[in-house]
This record gives sequence, structure tokens and C-alpha cells, in this order.
Amino acid sequence: MTEPLSATILVAALAITFAAGVLKGAVGFGLPTVMIAGLSLLVAPDVALAALVFPTLLSNGLQAMRGGRAAALAALRRFAPFLVAGFVLMILSAQAVPWMSARLMLLLIGIPVSLVAGFALMGRTLPIPTPPTARIQAVVGAVAGFFGGITGIWGPPTVALLTAMHTPKVEQIRIQGVVYGLGALTLVASHTVSGVLDARSAVASLLLCVPALAGLHVGFRVQDRLDQRRFERVTHVVLLLAGGFLILRGLAAG
Repeated sequence: MTEPLSATILVAALAITFAAGVLKGAVGFGLPTVMIAGLSLLVAPDVALAALVFPTLLSNGLQAMRGGRAAALAALRRFAPFLVAGFVLMILSAQAVPWMSARLMLLLIGIPVSLVAGFALMGRTLPIPTPPTARIQAVVGAVAGFFGGITGIWGPPTVALLTAMHTPKVEQIRIQGVVYGLGALTLVASHTVSGVLDARSAVASLLLCVPALAGLHVGFRVQDRLDQRRFERVTHVVLLLAGGFLILRGLAAG
């Protein structure tokens, strides 16, 4: 952060982060999307990106381990090609953030999010074999990593892959936690190098972990009450709303 935040902005940031945590707990993703969408109304997009780093890391760690260590390790082995390709692209693309305009950053998030959600709600998913080949995993992982490094959001391609595989709700939540958690570790390292995450922004990001984790536990209770069909529909509606909002913000940005 380059300057102190007012009390009003701080309270708004805490509320936005809590809401993001609730969504994350309920459907397994969306915390960085909601945070960067909401916080970018209050601060510059690169500042919003720095703020979401540690809440994303901690919430995904809890999500990944909710089913136990053995289940998390099994998910890690199953999606190894996706993870490796994604992390390589994430490290490379993160270095472009300091030279990108606010408009471009927001549109790079919003357009892919909207496309994935729109097609899914129309009943069209990616024609991915079950289980997906290592090559397909690597391609989708590379796309996810590219957008993740630039925006801090790599959920939509991951959700598209899991949905196309008809992954059961509990397993999908666990896999998302593993994928996003490891991605968040890479994001911390990438943006420490890029300069987006510095000492001041790191303190602000750590502060936002409190409302994020509180919201996460509320969201977990909601998730436990959703059946598979409702879970998938809520997931895609959330994606579509977030993507549309970010496109509008990007078009309005100077």
C-alpha cells in the first residue's frame, strides 16, 4: 500500500473479504474474484491484487485439508500435469503486472470468467475425456496459470476442467483447495519478485485473513447443505455475475 487507508475503506475491505470467504467456503472458489472485484472499487487493481494474496493462501490450505492429508495428497498426484504447467506460466506472467493498465487487468479476468460460466449454464462443458489425459491437463493448467499470474485468479479454467469431468462435489472442493493452495504459494513468490507484494501490502493482506477465514467457516456450513446439482448451478451463476461485473469495471476504467 502506498498510503494509509481511511477507516471507511478499511471497514468496506473487511466486509468484502468476509463475503468472499463465505462464497469460497460454499462453492470452493471465488475469494480472489470477489476480493479483486470489490477492492478495486476502493484501491488500485495492483493494490487489490496484493491484498488478496494471504487470504487466498490460508483459505485454500484449510479447504484442501478439510478431508484429511491422504485425500489431499491423492488429489495432488492426480492433477500433477495441471499443476506443473500452471505454476510455470504463473511465474512468467506475474512479471507483467507492473506494466499493465487497470482496464486490461480487469478485462483479462472478466471475459474468461463470463465465457466459462455462460457456456456451462447453457449445458455446454468442455469436451474433456474422463479421466483427462496429461496433455489436456497441461494445456488447461497453462491457461489457468497465465491468468492466475496476471490477476491472482486461476479458478475458471480449473472449475471448467472439474465440471467437464463430472467431479463429485466433495472431491471437487478438495481438488480446488489443493490446486489453488499450491497456486497461492506460487503467487506469493511471484509477486514478491515483481514488487506487487511489499512490506506494507503484506501487512494489509495478513489483516484481511481474519474476515476471510471467518467467512470461510460460515461458507463451509452452507456447502454441506448443497446437493450436487444445486452446487454446480450456484457455482456457475456466481462465476457469471462476477465476470460480468469485472467486464463492466474494465470497460469503465481509464
